[in-house]
Amino acid sequence: MSKDPTDVALLTARALVLADLRTHGAETPETVTVVEHALVERKWWVEQWPDGAAFVPGLIGQDVQEALAEQGRVWPPCPLHDDHPLYLEPELGEDPHWVCERAGTVIAPLGALTSTQPPNERAVRDA
Repeated sequence: MSKDPTDVALLTARALVLADLRTHGAETPETVTVVEHALVERKWWVEQWPDGAAFVPGLIGQDVQEALAEQGRVWPPCPLHDDHPLYLEPELGEDPHWVCERAGTVIAPLGALTSTQPPNERAVRDA
């Protein structure tokens, strides 16, 4: 495995985001392509600012969420409310976590979402 800090940051981000997609049954070829595209886009960013490598997982999560939202898809669904997604905080920082902004409640760290319903019911859903 590569010890290059850029590669490590990108592979870590990929693993965390895919884990959360998998939790909700949303790890489809289409969503994996969205993740891969986000990784390609962020590679340049982290190469230009190596000190920002710790921020890459949260940025990739946000990029994937935004790309899915542009497709009219809600991910990840809020387990407290059915009408909105969770959001990643901090917007630019280390140790990103999913938050229900309405309730102000931290739900889980990025990569550690759990599902309270079967995956086919909690998958990425059309908005």
